[in-house]
Amino acid sequence: MMTESAEAGPFPTARDEADTFAPEPQVQTPQTESPAYRLAFADDDFLLRPDLRAVRLQLELLKPELLQQEMGIRSTVAMFGSARIPDPETAARHLAEAEKAARDKPRDKDLARKLTIARRMLANSRYYEEARRLARIVTNTCVGEHVCDFVVKTGGGPGIMEAANRGAFEAGGKSIGLNIVLPMEQAPNQYITPELCFRFHYFAIRKMHFMIRVRALVAFPGGFGTFDELFEALTLIQTGKIEPIPVIMFGREYWERVINFDAMAMEGMIGPEDKDLLSFVETAEEAWNIIAEFYRLPH
Repeated sequence: MMTESAEAGPFPTARDEADTFAPEPQVQTPQTESPAYRLAFADDDFLLRPDLRAVRLQLELLKPELLQQEMGIRSTVAMFGSARIPDPETAARHLAEAEKAARDKPRDKDLARKLTIARRMLANSRYYEEARRLARIVTNTCVGEHVCDFVVKTGGGPGIMEAANRGAFEAGGKSIGLNIVLPMEQAPNQYITPELCFRFHYFAIRKMHFMIRVRALVAFPGGFGTFDELFEALTLIQTGKIEPIPVIMFGREYWERVINFDAMAMEGMIGPEDKDLLSFVETAEEAWNIIAEFYRLPH
């Protein structure tokens, strides 16, 4: 947990004063009962005002940063991918249910569509296992108990994110989850290291934390969120805002079907050399070999 510095000297800490004087002052008067009298840092109504957005942005940047420092996180490998890709067992069960429903109502077009998607999800569930295996490999490179390099970092949700956190957990190491408040029900997966499980309101700060300390980015098939995170990183590399890092894409067939990088280059929207920012792989071992060769690590 974060602690206040001993350099405060003889001054009482903010925690001391908040515990002593908030929320109830010792003497009740119209003045002490006024919201204006509350300590500013202990006043939720004040902190949640639209005017305080800049302060909230700073807090969302600082809290995960300070906690990662305290946990000895020196560098990370960010792993992105769809929250909808299940593990193979779950995918097989969903396919069996979809097949039964389609048999019972063979003329139902919606059930036929769901059956097609269920078949694709079973095929895509292999990426769950690859993410899980890669996370195990990456986690085994941690240099020690108190200072860790190549710590797995995900968006903290289900699907590929769960698989990556799960692999790190199974390897006995730490992993980070950057969860975010969404309109639909959203909860962190059970494999994230609890002390490194963060929740964000602002997508922008969350994406910044994906890039802080990152040594490699691994993208599995995904949707809008995966695209957002992928192209954020590619833009930062392309424009020289960050040093080049490996950007590894699992599933060439998927990515080249949904994004035509050649067409972008032919239209002059990206340079031919920009395609070299990407490496396509199919297995965890291929991905790790690219990272290890880039950083001259044993593999």
